[in-house]
Amino acid sequence: MDQVESVNPMTESVNREGKKRVVHLQYGSSPSGNYVLRYHEAFLERGMDSYVLSLLSNVKGEPKIQSIGKKGVIIRKVNQKIQDFVTRKRDKKAGGFALSLFGSDISKHDWIEKADFIYVHWILGGFLSIDGLEKLAKLNKPMIVVMHDMWTITGGCFHSFDCQKFLTHCGNCPMFPEEKEKDLSYKQFDAKLKFYSGYDNLFFVAPSKWLYNLANKGALLKNKPVFRIPNPLDTNLFKPFEKKVAKKILNIDKYQHVISFGANKITSPYKGWKYLMEALRDLKNNHEELNVCLLIFGSGPNKEIQESIPFPCKFMGFIADDYTTNLVYNASNVFVAPSLADNLPTTILESLACGTPVVGFDVGGIPDMIAHKKNGYLAKYKNEKDLSIGLNYCLSKELEGYLLPEFQKDEVINQHINLMHKASKN
Repeated sequence: MDQVESVNPMTESVNREGKKRVVHLQYGSSPSGNYVLRYHEAFLERGMDSYVLSLLSNVKGEPKIQSIGKKGVIIRKVNQKIQDFVTRKRDKKAGGFALSLFGSDISKHDWIEKADFIYVHWILGGFLSIDGLEKLAKLNKPMIVVMHDMWTITGGCFHSFDCQKFLTHCGNCPMFPEEKEKDLSYKQFDAKLKFYSGYDNLFFVAPSKWLYNLANKGALLKNKPVFRIPNPLDTNLFKPFEKKVAKKILNIDKYQHVISFGANKITSPYKGWKYLMEALRDLKNNHEELNVCLLIFGSGPNKEIQESIPFPCKFMGFIADDYTTNLVYNASNVFVAPSLADNLPTTILESLACGTPVVGFDVGGIPDMIAHKKNGYLAKYKNEKDLSIGLNYCLSKELEGYLLPEFQKDEVINQHINLMHKASKN
């Protein structure tokens, strides 16, 4: 297993042999919070010829960002209907599970044929199947798989929580109530093992130390090259500005302490909403003098949420652009991420880059980003009392957030350039 060494000063050696063409594969591309577009833009800045090919895209007017067309959407719908049926007995409270049933064949796409490197990001949901990935691998181009959750190393779940079966062989999956050894997870684990072991042009990137360590321990990637490289962030966009100004723009009292929280689905089993709810109640009970407003983005007005906590809420809804997201972080005095399972949450990086401290549980890739009591607070896992203490600590100390050195964009891209050189020589 490998880890890319740091490069200093900045390396431009990819271009010594001519401009390298990179194609990023991603289920969807949108202007807000999309890590793949940040890879794409960072690669372009460094002189590479970068493209993004997605199943779905709402990015307009960018010729190097495209969707694959209507046929791919039809295949996705078929895949989803069959998956919904065969996984209908799954315990949905245990999180997400994806089957690689059907997908598009993009191996003959012009961008793919001309690519020097193929970056595979989140391609589930009917975009690419294991069979489709194998058709790409047969082109014998370096394929760099960026793992954004645990699916790459399990039989199908996005996060295994307490289950350790991926270390040996998935089967009799806790997500399915019937006790059957050779279940869907067992069969898909075998399909991945066969695919991975059949090709030497596969390289895997884990953005967090947590996922890097799991990949090294797991049975699927034990003989494959795994690298630990964080995701890039545009610090030209995400940066601090005057909080009073940001609050005024959002019509928030400049004297209010703003706690922000974001999630596409607040009630997701991964996001820990119930712990945050209890932490906010504890904060109110112990610090009645605090003038607090909860700023929620990713979700529209929700009466149930408003009634469950003792502070006023401001709902921002789904934010469609990074400029508004930047405004939210800068209006916040602290960002809270009570995730129960997460790789390297983009929201934490964004908040820290905007100078806003973060409180989160000591789990997954969150400890990579938070230096305890310096740029945020690491709370004990699933401990709402400690989460409350962390919120009060950041507010009372007027803590400032900042990115740790390893998350600076230049450093991240240097490591990807080194990885490409290694992959080219393989």
